[in-house]
Amino acid sequence: MMALDAATYLPDDILVKLDRATMAVSLEGRVPLLDHRVVEFAWRLPMAFKVQPGQGKWILRQVLYQYVPQALVERPKSGFALPIERWLGANCTTGRRTVGAGPPGARRHLSARAHPAKVAGASFRPRNWQHALWDILMFQAWLEATHG
Repeated sequence: MMALDAATYLPDDILVKLDRATMAVSLEGRVPLLDHRVVEFAWRLPMAFKVQPGQGKWILRQVLYQYVPQALVERPKSGFALPIERWLGANCTTGRRTVGAGPPGARRHLSARAHPAKVAGASFRPRNWQHALWDILMFQAWLEATHG
């Protein structure tokens, strides 16, 4: 699993997100835990130092506890989720208005199943269409940028 993560998940997901986030604000990001000496050390460690019952990254946690309050270490992940609902408004009204104002011909590229029922006046509650709406908005922005 470590080899699979190193070959796929890190370069194709986590590191890409880090790179985009830092470049967006003109920062250069470094990942100290990917220093080859740290990676080689981690690969040589027995599994008991990596995982304990109900707790992963065991040895890293032990080191962190010496320098960081345990409450900061033992909290849920927050991830890299985009605040799409906040950007589009609580009821996604901004997004619904913008979809109709897309570049000419944009609707012909969208399937009837994916577009009118979800966007053109459909209620965005109780089902949450914010991610589908975001995809449509990004597609429209791409069409406009590439096709004028």
